[in-house]
Amino acid sequence: MWKTIKRWYHQLGSPRYFYRFCEVVLPWLLPVSLALLAVGLVWGLVYAPVERYQGDSYRIIYIHVPASSGALMGYIAMGVAGLVALVWRMKMAEVMLKALAPFGAALAAVSLLTGALWGKPTWGTYWQWDARMTSMLILLFLYLGIMALQNAIRDPRQAARAAALLAVVGVINVVIVKYSVEWLNTLHQGATLKVVGESSIDASMKWPLLISMAGLWLLYAANVLMRARTEVLSRGGARGWAPRCGRASARWRRAAPSARPC
Repeated sequence: MWKTIKRWYHQLGSPRYFYRFCEVVLPWLLPVSLALLAVGLVWGLVYAPVERYQGDSYRIIYIHVPASSGALMGYIAMGVAGLVALVWRMKMAEVMLKALAPFGAALAAVSLLTGALWGKPTWGTYWQWDARMTSMLILLFLYLGIMALQNAIRDPRQAARAAALLAVVGVINVVIVKYSVEWLNTLHQGATLKVVGESSIDASMKWPLLISMAGLWLLYAANVLMRARTEVLSRGGARGWAPRCGRASARWRRAAPSARPC
């Protein structure tokens, strides 16, 4: 088991192997993610039963929770990539760190927006300086800060190290977002969807939520792979091994014309 993980770790650290991995995975990952997301959203927004106390306003959960969980998982992935980049100086970790940030920032923004829209009918206000809401706002600022560092520093390696350091330190905020409802007196209720133990949400509402979450997570993964693949080309990492003909090569050149892979 450990040997397999170690082999995958070293293989995915190779731009050439990573590129081939993307060519195999992306053709099915993107349509599967979109299909799952569409099924989950339609099921939850249209066919799920009305909630006893909140009525139809609760349906925003099918956007809010997948976006929130995706933003948290994306930042954890950035923290891991940042740690690998700082300790082992792996270039593909730097690439993944850059690829993870934009979609994660978008999800954090969607989480805050949908949370505000949900809060108005539930709490009577769009915004409160609640511990979870505030820490989620900080998460968005961390995403934006990492993106700003990556674009402000000209040297890609120096930019990657600065962004990696911020990503690793910022993981502390992910813990605060997750456990703030248990540690502090907040407006947010406790978790209704649990990995361990029985969930308090009804199965007719839970399954479309799980499908929406799976679809959005896979869409995030597809977006990261596409961005990382383009970043590999933009850094000139494909010279000498990228195909010189065929549809795939043409697609690569359109994605990053300055890389000149052929």
